[in-house]
Amino acid sequence: MSEVTAERRQPTLRFMLSHPAHFISLGFGTGLAPFAPGTFGTLLGLFAVRWLHSLLDDATLFAGLLGALLIGTWAAGVTGRALGESDHGAIVCDEVVAMGLVTAMLPGSLWLQAWSFLLFRLFDILKPGPVGWADRHVKGAVGVMLDDLVAALLTLLVIALAIRLF
Repeated sequence: MSEVTAERRQPTLRFMLSHPAHFISLGFGTGLAPFAPGTFGTLLGLFAVRWLHSLLDDATLFAGLLGALLIGTWAAGVTGRALGESDHGAIVCDEVVAMGLVTAMLPGSLWLQAWSFLLFRLFDILKPGPVGWADRHVKGAVGVMLDDLVAALLTLLVIALAIRLF
């Protein structure tokens, strides 16, 4: 923990590169953003999956997302313990995976994905209803990932309702 500044407990580039789990959980560096690291992680998930979707079939893409979820959970646990805070703001692999799932479910329309990005960030920040429940009641690395997955599902539900109504 000597590579983490004491006053803000922010991980450094050196910390991120000291272990593969830190590199993964800090979103390949997006978690080191000086402001809104969750937003940068969310953007990484959106653009990475948009790109990957053009290269992979659906089965491979979703298998990759499942693998990313499992690896991200492990990485978040390792990094959370190293930082002394399981859901440190710099841990953004949860946003990357959750937004990746939303993007994979809504291929094509950039406008639809832009709306889903805004909705997901809103749900992730405000933590309404089931998102807040997951955040409060499920702790550790699983909790880190779960509240973002619930926010992703809520995002998909709202988008589906909007498509159906309009």
